[in-house]
Amino acid sequence: MKPLAFPALDRRKFLALTAATAIASQHALFASTPETSAYKLVAAQDHDRILRLAAQWLHEPPQTITSFTSPRTPGGPHDFFSEADYYWPNPANPSGPYKEIDGKSNPDNFQDHRRAMIRLSLAMPALTAAYVLTHKKDYARAAAAHLLAWFVTPATRMNPSLQFSQGVRNGGPTGRSYGIIDTLHLVEVARAATFLKLFLSPTDYAAVQSWFRNYLTWMNTSEPGIKERDATNNHGICWALQASEFARLSGDEAIRTEVRNRFINIQLPMQMAPNGGFPRELARTKPYGYSIFNFDALTTLCWSLSTKPGAPGPSHLGTRVPQNSPDDLIHFQLPDGRGMCLAAKFLVPYLADKSKWPYPHDIQHWDSWPVRSPGLLFTGLACNKPDYIALWRTLNPDPTDPEIIRNYPIRQPLLWV
Repeated sequence: MKPLAFPALDRRKFLALTAATAIASQHALFASTPETSAYKLVAAQDHDRILRLAAQWLHEPPQTITSFTSPRTPGGPHDFFSEADYYWPNPANPSGPYKEIDGKSNPDNFQDHRRAMIRLSLAMPALTAAYVLTHKKDYARAAAAHLLAWFVTPATRMNPSLQFSQGVRNGGPTGRSYGIIDTLHLVEVARAATFLKLFLSPTDYAAVQSWFRNYLTWMNTSEPGIKERDATNNHGICWALQASEFARLSGDEAIRTEVRNRFINIQLPMQMAPNGGFPRELARTKPYGYSIFNFDALTTLCWSLSTKPGAPGPSHLGTRVPQNSPDDLIHFQLPDGRGMCLAAKFLVPYLADKSKWPYPHDIQHWDSWPVRSPGLLFTGLACNKPDYIALWRTLNPDPTDPEIIRNYPIRQPLLWV
């Protein structure tokens, strides 16, 4: 694999990054002023990137699922619709339901609604991050326009359910529980929305909260939602991450408590091996990519649940807290040591040098990994590992491979620190 190429740094950016490096290496600074230190670190690293991305999106109008239709959708124009990635025509039954080939995406399946949602997840958080960085209101107003279009305006809003996601063509199921992972791309949108309250009327902000509250209710009570919640691989983790952040936006601490307890008592014991790896992901046909994806989702979940209600970042980052505190999942560990610091210890060597990966190579998109893992940043901060942060800086924050973008939903860490 060719080493990643990066543009030359001008003097101002070089000085900013040098300062950020100094911050990362000072353990005492993390312990004394963790949120401020983390914010300064990410702001220094991402300053030019955020403004570049925000400039690209500033004058782009919102585009919701109502702009795209498919003759195969069983729903209406406001219902999200997608077809399962890994399903292909069955040679043994050409006119029957498609057949799964794990890990191999079919480009002919309908994905326009997912692409629209990914576009939202690229544009709106970038604009919000630019507002947080600069306090320029034009960025916030542009970001708020996306919220209105997707979740408030009757003509363009999406219905708050995912009944028709990842269906199977030619007479297969019209929607599947696995499809709920499609709205993983709303996690950072929900996170960003909390910064924009002043740029929406009280009625419109309440409407945005109501949309996420209603969708969360559907996720937590519908048959597909319950099945996805109980999944024993990355799908269950991604359900939990969505539930945590959607509940954070809508003010439902009871749901966040339920998600926290599920992580402690079910997901961590079931999904993480004693060495910190994820056996169910390692058994897939894309074990490297799925291990990274699950690590990022699980670490972000713990970061989200280590947050005080209404606060923008972890409440205990870098400080001493009671061992195994349920309010501090980013540091939580089982009696045998399993937790996010152990997960990072397992995976980081392979993020640093993919040639050392001892498991099978992914059947697709092997060359596109790794990218700038948010889990690497979060565990670098939480586990006091400046070398993780140094590695995080070197990785590509803006991949162009659509498959990687699909599995890389946390792109604006400034909104998380």
